[in-house]
Amino acid sequence: MSMRINTNIEALNAQRNLSATANAFASSVEKLSSGLRITRAADDAAGLAISQKLQAQVTGLNQAQRNAQDGISMVQTAEGALTEVHSMLQRIRELAVEAANSTVSSSDATSIDTEITALRAEIDRIAKATTFNGQQLTTGALSVTQSGGLAVGASAGGTATVSAVSVSGAKGGYTYTLTSSCTSDLTLSDGHGHAQTLTAVANTQTLNFDTLGVSVGVSGTATAVQVATALTAGTVTTSNTTTANFQIGANAGDSLGVAFQDAQMSAAGYGNWNANISSFDTAVSSGTGIVAAAQALITSSDTAIGYISTVRGNLGAVENRLQHTVASISVASENLNASESRIKDLDVAAEMVNFTKTQILQQAGTAILAQANSAPQNILTLLR
Repeated sequence: MSMRINTNIEALNAQRNLSATANAFASSVEKLSSGLRITRAADDAAGLAISQKLQAQVTGLNQAQRNAQDGISMVQTAEGALTEVHSMLQRIRELAVEAANSTVSSSDATSIDTEITALRAEIDRIAKATTFNGQQLTTGALSVTQSGGLAVGASAGGTATVSAVSVSGAKGGYTYTLTSSCTSDLTLSDGHGHAQTLTAVANTQTLNFDTLGVSVGVSGTATAVQVATALTAGTVTTSNTTTANFQIGANAGDSLGVAFQDAQMSAAGYGNWNANISSFDTAVSSGTGIVAAAQALITSSDTAIGYISTVRGNLGAVENRLQHTVASISVASENLNASESRIKDLDVAAEMVNFTKTQILQQAGTAILAQANSAPQNILTLLR
């Protein structure tokens, strides 16, 4: 057997194996501490790619589930408001039936008319006031946006410009027009008989036509007359969105469109109901034709009740559908999580076997390296 001092092959071999064992031990420790089988792409490149796709689906489905639940809340808000509208319609019909009886005196008819008028006003108020996160649910327009007219950055006289246009409280499908009646007064009209006048001031300002739900911001330097002159004949055109889009899936296109119908007095679904209430009011005021007007109101109330029943029925169907959507998404998310877990998560029991093996090999390798390093000392016996 040859004996060398400069090159200890046995020690080099032991060091190489100990280094490989140390790397395996470190990898095992990393996996056990993280609970993951794949902690880096090198562990399983194909598995990592698959697990990331599955993870994208899982997170998307979880968010879609929350979206569907928010959609249910939105639908329930609208349907809850219409519950009260239904109750008031039933009461108005009941009052019409009472008024159609000839035993009712003129003073009684006046009292009935007063209550009907109050209930009609409350139906309209509820329809306008029912919102969800700033969106109108029962006006036939979920949200209103500007579709034309004054543009931000346009000149507003002098060195001033239009800095902002807000239509958050405006009606959709309207064209609002600015006119000037005197030097610095600006009047905004909606083309439907409503208008509001404000007085412009110099320099930066906000012309807030709050009655109509429109505001125009002006920034820079200009006199009040210059601002009024520049904005005169300016328009603000609006459009509305009537259908809500609920993203109920993890992928593009997995959505559900829900229409929120108009419950205001002007809604076409009411038929002649609103006009018949006005006719009943006129009959009570004149003291003639009360019974006939009440009979007509009974018939039109049936139409109004049927319309709101249809709207509520549609919302109820959507709510039921979304409930099933939430349940379906929950099952899909659970199954995808299971698939991802099988690819990415660590089998701790199996890894503990590797951990114990590499730990023992590391201890043994360290001892063997020590023995291999001491082997060249045997050469000293030849030098004695």
